[in-house]
Amino acid sequence: MRILYLNPIGELGGAEKSLLDILATLRAAEPEWRLGLIAGGAGPLVTKAGGLGVTARVVALPASIAGLGDAAGLTWRFGLRSARAAMESIGYLARLRQAIREFHPDIIHTNGFKMHLLGLWARPRQVHVIWHIRDYISRRFVMRRLLQLHRHFCTAAAGISQSVCRDTEAVLGPGVKVYCIYNAVDLANYSPEGPVADLDALSGMAAPESGVVRIGLIATMARWKGHAVFLKALSRLPRGLSYRAYVIGGSIYQTEDSQYGVEELRAVARELKVIDRVGFTGFLADTASAMRALDIVVHASTQPEPFGRVIVEGMACGRAVISSATGGAGELISDGCDALSHPPGDDAVLAERMAELAHSPELRIRLGRAARTTAERRFERGRLAAELIPVYQSIVTGGGAVGERADAAVRCDAG
Repeated sequence: MRILYLNPIGELGGAEKSLLDILATLRAAEPEWRLGLIAGGAGPLVTKAGGLGVTARVVALPASIAGLGDAAGLTWRFGLRSARAAMESIGYLARLRQAIREFHPDIIHTNGFKMHLLGLWARPRQVHVIWHIRDYISRRFVMRRLLQLHRHFCTAAAGISQSVCRDTEAVLGPGVKVYCIYNAVDLANYSPEGPVADLDALSGMAAPESGVVRIGLIATMARWKGHAVFLKALSRLPRGLSYRAYVIGGSIYQTEDSQYGVEELRAVARELKVIDRVGFTGFLADTASAMRALDIVVHASTQPEPFGRVIVEGMACGRAVISSATGGAGELISDGCDALSHPPGDDAVLAERMAELAHSPELRIRLGRAARTTAERRFERGRLAAELIPVYQSIVTGGGAVGERADAAVRCDAG
């Protein structure tokens, strides 16, 4: 089997970490298979994939294509950018098509909306294409229509949660088989034991007093990840509470108008009068060490979350997690058993959850232990190969559909 993966960037966001998990587990399960990666830019994704024995190379996306996104809707600026991107895509598709032909794939597995289309347009005839759907197609006005128009050329799709699968099926219709394959994490790396990051030094802050409760939001700077909600919730915490908060992450995508800048968030923190209690670390490659430095891991997405990888990573590290209860994120936890939840965008309830955990070390310990157990049971990355290999084999041999994985969070008595 020869499988070629296409990804629009070379940096490491959640989608890229999940792709590396797939590559690692397939390499271990099927060492004779040849795996390849083409990324739209240089970065640690390419380096790490090469370290796994994957044939990895860069076919650089032009800036006009890399920066194009329809999350903000249709505007005159989007129209101008689209025209420029369309012209530059001609040369890019020629380069991508040549790189694909040199690999001779049986299957092209695309990761990201741009690559779903570019992979179809550049593929040799008779090569199967799988779309790995990591976001809600229905949110994207332009991409939704484009994927609908091209759905008959896609062999299958994989959704990262039941929520995403339902959205994908509604948009693409019954002609495309959609498999639910939850993301996973490396439980050896994301574990309660291991190196602990010095978040204060990384933020340029002096170490706080002993006994302080550390609360962190770990996310890319996408505007819907809830940074402003997190900062507003901090401003609601009781004045006597001894805490320090951290905004951990950076701007890794090139899509314009979709991300916060650090200085913009600093201004929000300053306006809310929490700037002296919030550290901004910037992008950290080793998020596991950052999580081990925290007492509370916050997920605050304001829109339905396709999956919520940081939730599972925090649970695997045995941390007390507060999750936004929306979309696929709601499928990952048992509220009150292995994590707490809050309505998306509700900074008042989020503040209540943070204060509840900050005041109760016992509750943090109980949730953290249950969270690790859940991560071990449901999100160990070795299962990715067990779920993907039958899909690949069925596609190449022309066999029938393989069984889908139906996995829901196990409810328990919060006690």
